[in-house]
Amino acid sequence: MVSVVYLSGLEGLSAPAPVQAVTPISAKSDLPEPAGRRTRRADLAARLKGRARTLRTQLERRDTLLEAIREANATLDPKKVALWLVHQARSWIPSPCWVVVARDLKGDLAVIADEGLTPNLTPSIWMAAQWVMRHGTELLSRDLGKDSGKPGVAGSAVAFPLVCRNRTVGVLIGLDPLPSAAIPVLGPALSLAIRSVLEPPAIAMDSALTLQRTEAVSVTDDLTGLYNSRYLNLVLRRESKRASRSGRPLSLLFMDLDGFKGVNDTHGHLAGSKALVEAAVIIRGSARETDVAARFGGDEFSVILPDTGREGAVSVAERIRERINACEFLASDGLSVHLTASIGVATLPDVAASAEELLKAADVAMYRVKDAGKNGIHIAQEASAF
Repeated sequence: MVSVVYLSGLEGLSAPAPVQAVTPISAKSDLPEPAGRRTRRADLAARLKGRARTLRTQLERRDTLLEAIREANATLDPKKVALWLVHQARSWIPSPCWVVVARDLKGDLAVIADEGLTPNLTPSIWMAAQWVMRHGTELLSRDLGKDSGKPGVAGSAVAFPLVCRNRTVGVLIGLDPLPSAAIPVLGPALSLAIRSVLEPPAIAMDSALTLQRTEAVSVTDDLTGLYNSRYLNLVLRRESKRASRSGRPLSLLFMDLDGFKGVNDTHGHLAGSKALVEAAVIIRGSARETDVAARFGGDEFSVILPDTGREGAVSVAERIRERINACEFLASDGLSVHLTASIGVATLPDVAASAEELLKAADVAMYRVKDAGKNGIHIAQEASAF
């Protein structure tokens, strides 16, 4: 039995926080005005009503379902599956904005693909997405602003759950920034037809996202969320080969937290683990988007800096050292722990010709800082010294 909810009120619904996760795409007009005429565009409910019979016939055709199955299984990229969905949905029900929302690798709701999404529509998108994820059924609203009573929410909407193995794994949302004169209506037969066609891409997208999460876990440090040493070595080998071919520099930072053992000894291992997480946030925030930050093991960290020479690497290293030195660790626990960092810097091809030599050079340079009194930076100078 298909359950459809026609909304005249939304209670207890709040928009998720991570609006910044949305990457807006400029809006497009769904139906161009006829040349030489000034006409009022039909609202979303009217367009759906005008298309209902034709759409039901189209979706109930065997070749439509086969196309959905074929397209859904043509890729392991969830974004490509979602892009196909929004493109198809726009041809089914003309609307200025279509969006697919699902949970990202961190488990947060995020826009996977969209057509016509603009920043002013994001509150309405989150409102509809969270409601459908919670209730697992269609949302049909003539005016989200009146139905929800939430500031910034507006427009009329149709939203469909993407169901996989009896779980709502995502939401397909069609949104018009203007309210409709009436509630958009889906008959039971049309609703069933839409759900049948949405099921294959829902399964494919869920499988692709699950694969991504599994791959992410295999290369991520459980504690800090940075990459692990296995992934660091893979990327370092890849980037060193690319740097050798292109003649571009490649730098590596290798660092150790000075005095970290004292945190464990004085405050316990749980406090030590939390301090490592706080240090990881500083290191990741001090690097660039293209850099690869990893926990090498224990309280040792490393950062790969592609296309970066010695001077640029030293700048990143100094930024990390200064921020760690200035941080008051474990402040949220009522403690005031201060740590410093010893950082070794090595650059290919200056001091190394391979990934293994580069890692060794940075490691030795880091221990030079330790021997000299800690809380500093040492630049590997000659390959022969290692």
